[in-house]
Amino acid sequence: MIAIRTSRIRIVSLAAAGLLVAGVVTAPPSSAQEISRAQIAPATVDSAVPGVDEISSSPNLRQIANLPKQAPFDTSAAFGTDIAFQDRYAFVGNYDGLVIYDISRPSAPTIVSQVLCPGSQNDVSVHGNLLFLSTDAPRSDDSCSSTPVDRTETRWEGIKVFDISDKTKPRYVKSVQTSCGSHTHTLVPSKDRRSVYLYVSSYGPSDTYVGCPQPHDSISIVKVPVKDPTAAAVVATPNLFPDGGYPGIPGEKSATSGCHDITAYPAKDLAAGACMGDGILLDIADREAPRVIERVRDTENFAFWHSATFNNSGTKVVFTDELGGGGAATCNEATGPNRGADAIYDITGRGDDRRLTFRSYYKIPRVNADTENCVAHNGSLVPVPGRDIMVQAWYQGGISVWDFTDSRHPTEIAFWERGPLAADRLRTGGSWSAYWYNGHIYSSDIQKGLDVLELRDPRTWAARLIQVPELNVQTQTGYLSW
Repeated sequence: MIAIRTSRIRIVSLAAAGLLVAGVVTAPPSSAQEISRAQIAPATVDSAVPGVDEISSSPNLRQIANLPKQAPFDTSAAFGTDIAFQDRYAFVGNYDGLVIYDISRPSAPTIVSQVLCPGSQNDVSVHGNLLFLSTDAPRSDDSCSSTPVDRTETRWEGIKVFDISDKTKPRYVKSVQTSCGSHTHTLVPSKDRRSVYLYVSSYGPSDTYVGCPQPHDSISIVKVPVKDPTAAAVVATPNLFPDGGYPGIPGEKSATSGCHDITAYPAKDLAAGACMGDGILLDIADREAPRVIERVRDTENFAFWHSATFNNSGTKVVFTDELGGGGAATCNEATGPNRGADAIYDITGRGDDRRLTFRSYYKIPRVNADTENCVAHNGSLVPVPGRDIMVQAWYQGGISVWDFTDSRHPTEIAFWERGPLAADRLRTGGSWSAYWYNGHIYSSDIQKGLDVLELRDPRTWAARLIQVPELNVQTQTGYLSW
């Protein structure tokens, strides 16, 4: 996923064009359902589960840096969450606020500033001098000194807007309250580039939840004028599920009540929504009036439609299933290969006749301990021309790099993971988000802070040539085709 302020993409060295050929060479893929430890290439996997905090990885993926969480974000309750990038900075959300890192030297990242501003999950995106944070928890007010309140006493939750022109001193400039808060948000530039839209995803309505009554089948669209962010406001709340969506199965499969996450591909006027019980394809040609043009369900294996990723050509979507809500051990033999996994869909047809056609599942081919929360989570494309390759976080299942060029036969090409946080009990941790940015993989670990990894594989060398000035993973723009 490459999201940038302009369409400009910088190639590091055209003299290295020979690497582009290497970048499209791949080993024959094997089925996600049929992968065994012996079949993973080029990784060599020890059958033993790593010990507490022990590192296990394939030879082509190695950690080059770790910067632990610092006070006041060094408690076990201060979860590290999502990441956005701009120039030499990484912006990492935390349940207690926001951290800005200088990553000009990937092997030696440093903290530029920290903003204490509690309000889960603090999902983050950036655009020019603006930064946006999602608050999805009832708060006493919209300030950074607010306190949590019961749902029956909600005063505020939604979007916070910061001015980050001075990275050492981010300045809070505006709040926008949204229905049911903001679990995640997706940045979508307007076509005239004078504004940005935030597609706000939220869910979990109830008759006693102030500001989040039933039914809740919509998203909120916040418009932010780039030159006047204090004028940000909700401009639309389109109902995506007039029929109420999937009713769910109590205790097994989530009902649709809004969306969890949306990924946009503005250049193609497309978005894909993961909406708890439904997966949807949206036409976003009219930024303030997105239209559902396709909807799919997986009532056999998916429990919670969590997030989506387009391939570069916009002809495929990878949906994730967050079985267990991210806090359960689901990468085990009892759960199997098709639950808590990715599902790969091809986009067929044209215009409003486009359809999502299921092709296969992908799940990491390693069995984790029952003391490790593990399930498919946030990832991004590795920009290899001619291939569909993704890096992805799996909480304590670690980080997986996998190829889905053949939609029916995805295969893992690299992995890196830590052992469990504890040997005798499950403690929530692991990689929340793992994204490729300008030649390296950056991972926000819930408990361990910022990890930086280096991928050295002939199949992905070409990706190192592509540099972008800004990256919001849920806002995709295409990298160059060769």
